[in-house]
Amino acid sequence: QVQLVESGGGLVQAGDSLTVSCTASECTFSSFNIGWFRQAPGKERELVATIVGGGITNYADSVKGRFAISRDKAQKSVYLQMNSLQPEDTAVYYCRANMGPTVTYWGQGTQVTVSS
Repeated sequence: QVQLVESGGGLVQAGDSLTVSCTASECTFSSFNIGWFRQAPGKERELVATIVGGGITNYADSVKGRFAISRDKAQKSVYLQMNSLQPEDTAVYYCRANMGPTVTYWGQGTQVTVSS
């Protein structure tokens, strides 16, 4: 059973940077597409960034130019570097790993709070 563990969340001020991490147990990410999602209170979960295949990345318009998703060489961890954070970035950030349409794993989430 694959387990994903997110870490690195916290309380920061507007304009600060923060990096959250997602680490897999019992496997590497080499065969998975990885996505970072976030869910703010009272809102639906939304896709923030993805990294697939050989490292192709994609971002939501709201974070493009501010956030960067990456994998380590061992493909055991995926990172979301977040710059110029704003209060509207406050949410629980979740990591998702999927392989095809039927294999999907989620982490438990890590809280990111941005104060104004």
